[in-house]
Order: sequence, then C-alpha cells, then structure tokens
Amino acid sequence: MAVSGSSSIDIAAPIANILDAIADLENYPSWSPIHKEVEVLERDDSGRPTKARMSASLMGIADEQVLTYDWNDTGVTWDLVESTQQKAQHAEYRLTETENGTHVDFEMSLDPKIPVPGFLLKKGKKTIIEMATTGLKDQVK
Repeated sequence: MAVSGSSSIDIAAPIANILDAIADLENYPSWSPIHKEVEVLERDDSGRPTKARMSASLMGIADEQVLTYDWNDTGVTWDLVESTQQKAQHAEYRLTETENGTHVDFEMSLDPKIPVPGFLLKKGKKTIIEMATTGLKDQVK
C-alpha cells in the first residue's frame, strides 16, 4: 500500500542555504532519526549529490536504498533506484523566496514491498515529514 504526504514550513534563510543543507547528505545521520549511514556515490559539477546509498530505519524496519537526485535553483527531487524494503519512492522540495526567507514545500510518496499496517504507515509518514521540514529548518545556517 503506497503512502504519500506533504507539508510546508517557512525558514528564515535564503534558498541557497536551504539547498546546501539538503545537499549535505553525509550529515543526515547527525540530525535525522531515520538515517543511519549515507554514502554519496556520484556528484554533479556543482558538488551536489546525484546518487547516494543510504541505510535507514523507520518504525523498526531497516532499509538499504539507493536514490538519485535532480537539482535545480529552487529545489530538488529524488527517486528510488533500488531498495530492500521499498518498491518506489519519490520526493520533492520546492523552495520559494519570501520577504522573510524561504517557503519550503515538501512532498513524498513511497510504496513498501511488504504490507505495513495503516497505523504504522501513518506514524512513519509523520516522522518522515517532521524530519524533512522541522529537522531541515534546524540544520539551515
């Protein structure tokens, strides 16, 4: 059963700073309770990750996954290449400049390989969205 969710947050920082925090994948384990280990496999000419391998754990389910990233001036999308626990994953940050910084929209969908009870999916979705918005806000410099 696929699950999706979205959230928004305002961050008092320029878009470039937020993109830098998102691109710092190797640092995710220090602030994201989901990410256990991250290895960037490929980078673009700007130094941003275009492919990464991650060990993640959510709700007691450990996953090894490879993701690809597509960057632009106002956001990033990523998609699942391979995973031990997911059939599909797609996520996107869209960033809009505001008077006080940046408005961040985050959307994500994932499709687990194994059946997961609805209440666990709901709790897992909440954890992911909080990490991707509030957790990100705390990391922006």
